[in-house]
Amino acid sequence: MNSIGGYGAKYLVEGISKCVALTSLNLNLRSNIIGKNDVKYLGEGISKCVTLTFLYLDLSSNSISDNGTRILK
Repeated sequence: MNSIGGYGAKYLVEGISKCVALTSLNLNLRSNIIGKNDVKYLGEGISKCVTLTFLYLDLSSNSISDNGTRILK
């Protein structure tokens, strides 16, 4: 099984943030190696998608603590 880590998440979201007309995003990142510090990249990148009206983001089974999830708010 392949998994992505923090840098993988960073590059993934950099690409997503360039999709200026994106309105819906279903992003399943379950069971990867994403930590609480890496969540910052996800939040910053997704926040650039100003036309986004629907977001499903699954980060279960990663190394994100409660403090890490607060970054996404």
